[in-house]
Amino acid sequence: MSTPIRVLLVDDQPLVRAGLRVLMADSPDLVVVGEAGTGTEAVRLAEDLRPRPDVIVMDVRMPGMDGIEATRIITAGPGAPRVVVLTTFDDDEYVYGALRSGASGFLVKDMALDDILAAIRVVAAGDALIAPGVTRRLIEEFAARPEPPTTAGSAASAPLPPGGLAGVTAREREVLALVGRGLSNGEIAERLHISAATAKAHVARLFAKLDARDRVQLVILAYEAGLAP
Repeated sequence: MSTPIRVLLVDDQPLVRAGLRVLMADSPDLVVVGEAGTGTEAVRLAEDLRPRPDVIVMDVRMPGMDGIEATRIITAGPGAPRVVVLTTFDDDEYVYGALRSGASGFLVKDMALDDILAAIRVVAAGDALIAPGVTRRLIEEFAARPEPPTTAGSAASAPLPPGGLAGVTAREREVLALVGRGLSNGEIAERLHISAATAKAHVARLFAKLDARDRVQLVILAYEAGLAP
């Protein structure tokens, strides 16, 4: 049996943490290794827990340090845990902040708990996931905003490279469009009738050609290039 995914739950609402913890208790591939109610506690636990968590489920609105700043600090170092940020549909500013913070997942709190667990697995596997509630409007508004000054440890979005998508093949454009719609490698493989390994290879080449840090940046680039509906 493979090693369970180690999860740190961060939310200032005990009931939210309790609901996730109870659900994970029935999932042998997931194990809660810690809980925090503030961003400051999350940063400390992310550093102190050994072995470190694989995935941190991070609330946004918390007293003191919020989840965006905590995510920025946690993801700044090498070998950092991957972060799934919980947000709400109407909080556009939090979505923009999460996109810049280095998070690998963006979920809304009214999603089914089973869907949140599925997202944790996706992120732990090295992929990224954007909830349907993070709409094209939010991404487009984010992409159109001027880039703020970059500070040490911060993560900025990747602008469309000079020449746009020059050098990107027709198939890679198809893959980029599907990434922009939030599809996983497996879903892309099914849609294009290719193997999962081939889909993964296409995505890896897009990372290199577009100088993208992660899959979330590919989503932004897809919208900037007009490929995502």
